[in-house]
Amino acid sequence: MPFRVVHTSSDCSARTCEMETAHGVVRTPLFLPVGTLGVVKSLGFDDLRGMGVEAFIANTYHLYLRPGMETLARLGGIHGFTGWDGPVVTDSGGYQVFSLRDLRTVSEDGVEFRSHLDGSQHFFTPESVVDHQRVIGSDIALCLDECVAFPADHGTAEHAVETTARWAERSLRRFRTHPGSQALFGIVQGSVYADLRARSARQIVSLGFDGYAVGGLSVGEPRAALHATAARTVEMLPDSRPRYIMGVGEVEDVWACVGMGYDMMDCVLPTRNGRNGQALTSGGKLNLRNARHRTDDAPLDPACTCPVCRTYSRAFLHHCFRSGELLGMRLLSLHNVHFMISLFAHMRHAVRVGTFRASRDRFLAAYRGASDEAAVQEDVAA
Repeated sequence: MPFRVVHTSSDCSARTCEMETAHGVVRTPLFLPVGTLGVVKSLGFDDLRGMGVEAFIANTYHLYLRPGMETLARLGGIHGFTGWDGPVVTDSGGYQVFSLRDLRTVSEDGVEFRSHLDGSQHFFTPESVVDHQRVIGSDIALCLDECVAFPADHGTAEHAVETTARWAERSLRRFRTHPGSQALFGIVQGSVYADLRARSARQIVSLGFDGYAVGGLSVGEPRAALHATAARTVEMLPDSRPRYIMGVGEVEDVWACVGMGYDMMDCVLPTRNGRNGQALTSGGKLNLRNARHRTDDAPLDPACTCPVCRTYSRAFLHHCFRSGELLGMRLLSLHNVHFMISLFAHMRHAVRVGTFRASRDRFLAAYRGASDEAAVQEDVAA
């Protein structure tokens, strides 16, 4: 996969890059909205294109169960099935399988699991997961890995690192039997243990993937541990390939990880929080269910150019959530994704002009200063 570094920040390790995929060139730092089943919840593809989304991430486990590989193969993969013509990343589904706990059994061969939908039995191997992602037709696929929960003891995390390395080698061997335009990323594991992260990075990088993802973070560990582990790990990944930290989406963490030199990240936060009445704004998080917004005629974010902020008041959005109107969920999801896409564009500009740290400090000072997150418990009947 053609990849080039375009700019490197003069005041930190942040950088801008370009990746050439089968469905277009994407610019980094890149935020991937989560479209687990090929759909970013409540948003259409015209919405995504209109706000500048260049790619999203779908999930192999969920697509395998529904609509299924046969349907996707018959209808031209995820692009033919959905009508989206831009790049798509697919997670292997490893995190979802391992989160099943009582519904799965791990062996050297792979993972046997029961569907969360109907209890039916299935088996994923590193090779079959590569094959499924071929059928899906994503531009970037990820290897099956073993992700441990937090906290995990050193022995459990070490076992997962060794399993992940063996599965990565098998995945790459299978992937190379049918060369094409799809790229394959390996995943570094190791929980919050510095020695295991170093070992995993050496193992995965030595195999020569198209890019490298860092998994097993943003799973409940303290923010300081997330930042420390992410900072140590990115230094072990080659500058010449994309570097992807998975599951990161809190604004403070995004700024930190881009500053460390990560190129890609994804998170359900914008749409999940939006469906629950929380808006991301340049002045912090707003909880639209709170009574303080009942008569507020201000837009969500005066600095935002999205259709929601140009059209609707906080009072109307408060009314939607109080009344159970589905429109409120859709509008906040649209705004929140737009917020993240605009934030990443802002960061790319800051890297280009050499002001990343100063831009970060200004942005976070405003973001932390006016949030009504502390008022989340306020729930006075309106």
